[in-house]
Amino acid sequence: MYVALSALLGLAGAVLGAFGLLFTPQYAGAIPVPLGIVVTLLSLPWLVRASGELDPRPLPAAVPLIGWVVAVLGLTLFGPGGDVMLPLTWQSLLFLCVGLGSGLWALRSVLLEENGPPYTPSDGG
Repeated sequence: MYVALSALLGLAGAVLGAFGLLFTPQYAGAIPVPLGIVVTLLSLPWLVRASGELDPRPLPAAVPLIGWVVAVLGLTLFGPGGDVMLPLTWQSLLFLCVGLGSGLWALRSVLLEENGPPYTPSDGG
């Protein structure tokens, strides 16, 4: 049961990455409105935390983030018909930084909740 839910969350992360790529270079007139960044910022940490509630180990908790990265890199490198899905603009860089940053932040919070803060040795004094 947990494997199926984890796979579904990974698929949701991949779909989120694909839709984020589609909606990042959007414009309203002459003003850039990167909706993909906002949707990724709000949704990817939620998916990672939901996956961490199912299984707080690092790899199962990171399944949505891995799905997001695979989808984004796959569509960027091997876009449909040779199209460039991620043009070299500030929106694209912000999309990658927001996606990776928010996903890793959520994964870190899942791991800290499970394991506690990292060990720091005392001075021994």
